[in-house]
Amino acid sequence: MSLRFDAINHVSHERNNNPAVASQKITAIFGESVFNVKTAREYLSDEAYKSLVNSIKGAKKIERNVAGQIATGIRAWAEAKGVTHFTHWFQPLTGTTAEKHDSFFTLKSDGTAIEEFDGAALIQQEPDASSFPSGGLRATFEARGYTAWDPSSPPFIIEIGNGKTLCVPTIFVSYTGESLDYKAPLMKATEALNKAAVTVCNLFDKNVSKVTPTLGWEQEYFVIDEALVNARPDLLQCGRTVFGAAPAKGQQLEDHYFGSIPERVYAFMRDYENESYKLGIPLRTRHNEVAPAQFECAPIFEEVNIAVDHNILLMDVMSRVAKRHHLVVLLHEKPFAGINGSGKHNNWSLATDTGVNLLAPGKTPKTNLMFLTFFVNTIKAVHDYADILRAGIASASNDFRLGANEAPPAIISVFVGEYLTKVLNDVESRVGTKFDEQDEAILKLDLHRSIPELLMDNTDRNRTSPFAFTGNKFEFRAVGSTANCGHPMTILNTIVADTLNKFAAEVEALTEKGDKKDIAIMQVIQKYIVSSKKILFEGDGYSEEWHKEAEKRGLPNLKTTPIALDAMVTEKAKKLFKENNIYSHSELEARYEIELEKYIKKVQIEARIMGDLATNHIIPSALKYQNELLKNVSLLREAALPEKLYKGQLALLKDVSTHIQQVYDNVDAMVEERKVANNIANSRDKAIAYEAKVKAQYFDKIRYHVDKLEQLVDDELWTLPKYRELLFLR
Repeated sequence: MSLRFDAINHVSHERNNNPAVASQKITAIFGESVFNVKTAREYLSDEAYKSLVNSIKGAKKIERNVAGQIATGIRAWAEAKGVTHFTHWFQPLTGTTAEKHDSFFTLKSDGTAIEEFDGAALIQQEPDASSFPSGGLRATFEARGYTAWDPSSPPFIIEIGNGKTLCVPTIFVSYTGESLDYKAPLMKATEALNKAAVTVCNLFDKNVSKVTPTLGWEQEYFVIDEALVNARPDLLQCGRTVFGAAPAKGQQLEDHYFGSIPERVYAFMRDYENESYKLGIPLRTRHNEVAPAQFECAPIFEEVNIAVDHNILLMDVMSRVAKRHHLVVLLHEKPFAGINGSGKHNNWSLATDTGVNLLAPGKTPKTNLMFLTFFVNTIKAVHDYADILRAGIASASNDFRLGANEAPPAIISVFVGEYLTKVLNDVESRVGTKFDEQDEAILKLDLHRSIPELLMDNTDRNRTSPFAFTGNKFEFRAVGSTANCGHPMTILNTIVADTLNKFAAEVEALTEKGDKKDIAIMQVIQKYIVSSKKILFEGDGYSEEWHKEAEKRGLPNLKTTPIALDAMVTEKAKKLFKENNIYSHSELEARYEIELEKYIKKVQIEARIMGDLATNHIIPSALKYQNELLKNVSLLREAALPEKLYKGQLALLKDVSTHIQQVYDNVDAMVEERKVANNIANSRDKAIAYEAKVKAQYFDKIRYHVDKLEQLVDDELWTLPKYRELLFLR
């Protein structure tokens, strides 16, 4: 029996073997594995506690002598929970997390064994980590990379099997100070946005002293039985199926969407949710997504730095917990052709320390003018830096998703809904109006009455829009499900900070000329609306008409990663990130090289998997069937039957033979193109060659013939689990 049929039998067995998951009140376990402020109050002295709280709030750095007290308190807490090791937990540019475990155990000079965790070990470590991608920022022999504690993200305990490890969230930098991770730039961008937003807020409210970008991500994923995945080398190696014919029933009926959660998956969900609650991840929502075997979870909004940490941690928790249930979580953006892919919608907003959501319509003319200011500045930022925002979500896996099955297109546009479109049009219509000394003139737009209607159902999300306003936040829908959302959030925070700085400067210039403040604000808002309105689009982003219209408007349509990434190293990008103190030119160039290298390697791996499956699975199965057909036709001829009685067999034999030969020919040709691409020295040229000459030229072509063979060859001979099994057996 083949591995495929063994796997099918395994699924039936596992249905009745779900690990028991205890029902627990969420508030009773939430944060129990986190050294949060409440826990710190219990384990730290007043001096250490105040120092930690001030550091979390960004007031000042923790002194090393106080760090020792904090480290001792953290160790006492961790050991009480059975922890023996600690690690600096960081997010290198691989897209995953990294950790090197050290024990609390050490020996004194006299040989005495003790448990120890000092302030130096808490604050900084030198993990080497020379094999992580650096884009040329350091050579392998220059291995000194440093992790430094981020006090704003609390330490937590991760439990793997019977072992527990204390994880200290850190940034990761080179010996010369360049950032080598996603966290350090995000923290810089968050601070840049805070400063810029506070300056603009103070035009309306002098009490605002801090603005925090918030994030609520929505994580989509597929859940497939472990045995079925193990029988698919492409899922194991690439996270997606490179071959697979569409089943008779896919998602046409959309009966999976918001349907009853399958019992086995439900048990898995409860299990990973419990683990997440212990780690302080505030999950709120779970449901079936549109595609069969696809699901989604989402948390309560958090500060962006914490939200990013929690999302990348959740991805790890889900994958580990799935193994207990003999399941596999697929986070790839497009694991199955012909049905929905998976995204990580990033719901982004801005919150003040006075309790105001700056992207929520207010109740007074003054607060609505402040809302309109931040709303229009965000649109302006997306317009001016659309190409850089697109580069921030570019990856080999996301290229399969963008533009299909509810994923937004590669063209960056902004959806704001009918009512806000009318408001913007009303503001624009007053361009050229000579405002007199009656400040109330700016309020004749009746913003107070029209904007609060947004709190109703007047901003229904446009699922084809990559960047949509949804009532009190913007939803960046184009982010891929595998992505570390720290990168796109770094870009979004930076471009909005940059735009707000320019806005404040323009308002100041007008007031210095004698304009009243509110009138100056409205004049700049009008200018921004006019200059950025071509980015606004309310229609169907999938339509051919929109693609033509976008081209007329001059909007970039960067369909592939190698082309989209160019935006990261333009003079505009270098100026943006340098002036806002996010990336130096060398850091930006390094990230560009890293992303190109990742793209090349991923396409290369997929091409190799396609060749391997074709050679070792597809063609052998097809040849066996071809031989059976030949034997059948030969016997029929020997029986002297008229050929018209076995025309079907002959046609089938011809079709099978044709597809086999096409698979042979195209795999061989693809291998030759890979060899050519591999000899290209320049990373960009190599990435483009892999995209245009390998992927675009052969992937779909080989898949077409393989999928045709799947539909023709005897089911008993086909060794790879089919879509109907992968998607519907659980």
